[in-house]
Amino acid sequence: MKKDFLTLQDFNKEEIVSFLDRTQELKHMRKEGIAHYPLKGKTLGMIFNKPSTRTRISFEVGMFDLGGHSLFLSSDQLQLKRGESLQDSARVLSRYLDGILIRTFDHDDVEELARHATVPVINGLTDLNHPVQVLSDLFTIREKRGHLDNLKVAYVGDGNNLTYSWIIAASILDFQLAVSSPPDFQTVRPRGINNTHLLEFIEDPLEGVRGADVIYTDVWVSMGQEESDQKIMSLQKYQINKQLVEAAKEDALVMHCLPAHRGEEITSEILDGTQSVVFDQAENRLHTQKSILEKLLSD
Repeated sequence: MKKDFLTLQDFNKEEIVSFLDRTQELKHMRKEGIAHYPLKGKTLGMIFNKPSTRTRISFEVGMFDLGGHSLFLSSDQLQLKRGESLQDSARVLSRYLDGILIRTFDHDDVEELARHATVPVINGLTDLNHPVQVLSDLFTIREKRGHLDNLKVAYVGDGNNLTYSWIIAASILDFQLAVSSPPDFQTVRPRGINNTHLLEFIEDPLEGVRGADVIYTDVWVSMGQEESDQKIMSLQKYQINKQLVEAAKEDALVMHCLPAHRGEEITSEILDGTQSVVFDQAENRLHTQKSILEKLLSD
């Protein structure tokens, strides 16, 4: 039976931990030059309706590392642009491919694709959530801290698809999450989240980061959104800067999924500083996604 990766809610705690364990092994193997080709003869189709640097390159290189092949499929290359239904496209692509990655706007489109595909579908990002990014971020935190126990993550800034995915991650792995966003720019709350005692919405970012092990932010205007002067003004006090970082734990990690707008949601001083693990995050997208590809396309 095929397994999709549309949201972190598709997996339980043990399965997520197993992804992280396997990521560590695959990262070590790549560093040591150990050949490993479990996806030899397998092909991943990658549908991109949004621009990408990290998602595209990490999945392409990941498939190559695992002995497989990837096909980049931009929206203007597919008949979807000319009105072919997702249902028909899913059925046709399933005859050619061993897996489908999609990066798009509407999350409903990803669910529709997965519903009709007979091969695994991986969500590379939608306007609703970004599960592969947060799974990779969890690996980075565990790599730096050695564990995810008794963790407090402070998300600061625009409530978006990353915030949504962090709420799901906290509910599955039982760590504290404090979300600091302006009232008008809070995220949609995921359905089926029961342990809400682990989640706090704290409007004041300085209060939100107190006691935090991790400070996380993202751009203030996501892809496909219209930039608004009012929104930018509302988010000014949510910038990750020296004052805010000093309000968290002394050794708090600073994270950003990139691309960053330096001087907007985060200062260059912090992005390039000693507490930043931003570029380790970017690298770990490759290793984490290899664990996803290996699991979903090998089964």
